[in-house]
Amino acid sequence: MNRQTKRLMQKQGADRPGQQQRKPQPAPVQREKVGPREYLGEVKAEMRKVAWPTRKEVINSTIVVLIAVVVMGTLIFLFDLASSNFVLWLFD
Repeated sequence: MNRQTKRLMQKQGADRPGQQQRKPQPAPVQREKVGPREYLGEVKAEMRKVAWPTRKEVINSTIVVLIAVVVMGTLIFLFDLASSNFVLWLFD
């Protein structure tokens, strides 16, 4: 332990073993109960703030996902086929 660490411990009072540092507990947050009508109104207000994608963006994203699924499915199929043929050749 260097000099700097000892000085820091003295400032914090951690150099004395009998004392424990306690952090003050924050007061529990009291939440206001909200009725169903007010809740749905807040949900509606938040939904207006959402930046919804355009139809073109949705179509492009869907095409990209479908292509990725087909490519990955094909790769997994080919890997499975190759590994099963290898195992059959190995034990045959």
